[in-house]
Amino acid sequence: MSYVKGLKCRECGRWYPKRLAAGCEDCFAPLEIDYDYDAISRALTREVIKSRPHSLWRYRELLPLDSEPVVGRASGATPLLRADRLAASLGLRNLYIKNDSVNYPTLSFKDRVTAVAINKAREFDLEAVGCASTGNLANSVAANAAAAGLPAYILIPENLEPSKITATSIYGAHVIAVSGNYDDVNRLCSEIADRYPWGFVNVNLRPFYGEGSKTFGYEIAEQLDWRAPANIVVPMAGGSLITKIYKGLKELERLGLLESEVKTRMYGAQATGCNPITDAVKRNSLDIRPVKPDTIAKSLAIGNPADGYYAAGIISESGGWAEDVTDEEISAGIRLLAETEGIFTETAGGVTVAVTGKLIEQGRIDPDELTVIAITGNGLKTLDAVRLAWPPVIEARLAQFERIIGSGQLSAVSRQPSGTVFNHR
Repeated sequence: MSYVKGLKCRECGRWYPKRLAAGCEDCFAPLEIDYDYDAISRALTREVIKSRPHSLWRYRELLPLDSEPVVGRASGATPLLRADRLAASLGLRNLYIKNDSVNYPTLSFKDRVTAVAINKAREFDLEAVGCASTGNLANSVAANAAAAGLPAYILIPENLEPSKITATSIYGAHVIAVSGNYDDVNRLCSEIADRYPWGFVNVNLRPFYGEGSKTFGYEIAEQLDWRAPANIVVPMAGGSLITKIYKGLKELERLGLLESEVKTRMYGAQATGCNPITDAVKRNSLDIRPVKPDTIAKSLAIGNPADGYYAAGIISESGGWAEDVTDEEISAGIRLLAETEGIFTETAGGVTVAVTGKLIEQGRIDPDELTVIAITGNGLKTLDAVRLAWPPVIEARLAQFERIIGSGQLSAVSRQPSGTVFNHR
């Protein structure tokens, strides 16, 4: 059964029935799902969750579907890994990685949100689905739409990485590149959603779509034996993920599923070339000043983030902070994670690792506290972000092998951790 009562405006509180909606008709603020938490508390227990298959649907009472999911049934349930070697490099002693770079089916956390949105599109009996995307969402919408048998219209910035375009087109989606940046693409999608009977996951399906991100937080708590960590570091593009992780933890607290009160500090991470949210936090403000993106972290390149105001608010409310890093630091973060933990992340993960290093240097995170960093996408999506030396070529002779390993010709890149951007302790 569904535990959704309707939709509710975040700002003015106006209530709406379940329907396609981009925002409040009175104040234009975002809409949130209005759940019957009393009924959920009677139905959802740790034992019930534990009895279910490992996927995001373990928490289905807290997700806005009216029926059983048809697609995305294997999404979620990604590993939470203790990261001692990365911790030693960064100067931490209690570090975990929530690794959504292995999420199903397209290797990013976006598989969580599209699993909810595409199923909701089927419930609304929509003719087609679509999205504005900087890459990962495009991949995920295309894959889940194909599995659902729905046409998909994917609009992307014209400068998107070729690998992400291929990983979207392969599913038979209608991919259209738009001159300009993500904000230009998003505006066009809003106009299309007004005219056609389609569901754009991050426009008129947005209240439902965003709820999938909460499962990232649910899983962290469950994997830590129903405890909320002291700190979570999260990459920020539109700003929704960091707010939904925090919302998810607070929902578990409200339902009595956690061992103790949520005191998690939320830390936001952005690229310096697109940092409207971190800029606001550093100004001790909730006022988001849009920027023109200029960074290799294209999956985070949203200059006018829809949830930026709320992301900055959650960071402040939780006692966290926000920081940004250069393209050089992003590449170093990617390599450091790969060389210490054997995890190849895309640019957003490089941002998160590098920002965590800066937060430690600034003394904002206690090295002894339990810290989780969010890795949200796979490095195979952004191969051009790291430039490594080409390997030396030898003949198939032992003498040549021994000569080259003793000659110093092997690249330092291939032999040593690369995180020299940080002042490791």
